[in-house]
Amino acid sequence: MIPLRDNIQARRTPIITVGLIMANVAIFIYELSLPANKLEQLFHIWGMAPARFFHPQWASHTGYPPLSFWSFVTSMFLHGGWMHLVSNMWALWLFGDNVEDRMGHIRFFVFYLFCGILAGLAHLVLHPGSTIPTIGASGAIAGVMGAYFLLFPFSRILVLMPVLFYPLFFEIPAVFYLFLWFISQFWIGTLSLSAGQGNYGGTAVWAHVGGFISGLFFQRVFVMKRKIYPF
Repeated sequence: MIPLRDNIQARRTPIITVGLIMANVAIFIYELSLPANKLEQLFHIWGMAPARFFHPQWASHTGYPPLSFWSFVTSMFLHGGWMHLVSNMWALWLFGDNVEDRMGHIRFFVFYLFCGILAGLAHLVLHPGSTIPTIGASGAIAGVMGAYFLLFPFSRILVLMPVLFYPLFFEIPAVFYLFLWFISQFWIGTLSLSAGQGNYGGTAVWAHVGGFISGLFFQRVFVMKRKIYPF
């Protein structure tokens, strides 16, 4: 199922959501300008490779710079291809504007980075020996989705489901769509542990799980307190 839109209109301009999308697109355009060897170097230096933290001798021998936790943040702004970028930015646009509306701009920005860092830690802890650099905004966006799950459970998501060659459009409750998404990520992550893979099918699914759970638990810290919620 491909989510297309929700039925809740944000009451203020989502400047942080738009800014994050613009930053990710700008950095991706810069990536396209790099030759393959420089791009790989960029991913390894600014991406988040778990073995870099758990095996410092290997990291030093491989040529990594001294241990830097900035990669937990910088890795959120790197993407490995057009589909990776577009799918992440679409999800951020779909769910981010309403969550930003509830939190306010600055709180949402901090929440986004906070969930992204916790998502990276989840992947780091569960795959400490992985030498594959983890990149992408999906862990932070999963945190936004976790917050949306609790803040807007009764909103409706218009989804597209291709049936053979026929596009089927229908609406489902946001809580149902997000629950299915989380369960699928948790199941794939369990398979990745069984297979001993850090990135199942090229995707760090435990970062998704960690980000979503972070959003669930910590959204209440960032939501602006109001007497009446209209949704």
